[in-house]
Amino acid sequence: MYITNISDAKASLSHLIKTVQETNESIIIGKAGKPIAILSAFKEDTSPRQLGGSWEGKVEISDDFNEQSEQINNIFYQSAIFPDKQ
Repeated sequence: MYITNISDAKASLSHLIKTVQETNESIIIGKAGKPIAILSAFKEDTSPRQLGGSWEGKVEISDDFNEQSEQINNIFYQSAIFPDKQ
C-alpha cells in the first residue's frame, strides 16, 4: 500500500489514479502524518440483480395496468402540465 500526503496527491492525482487502476492497490492520503482518505479502484458490481426483498408477495400489479383510460388521458393532457394542449 502506497502512502502520500495531500499536497503530493494534488500535484500527481492523474498519476495516482493510473497507479490504482494498474495495480489495483489502494493509496492512503494523509495530512500531518495521519491518514485521512483512501484512493482505491472502483469495482463495478456486475452480478445480476436479485428480485424480491421486503416487498416480495406484498404487491400485485393488475392485468390491465398498461391499459389507457380516455377519461384519465383527457384529465392529464388537459391540465397545467401540458398548457399547449388546452
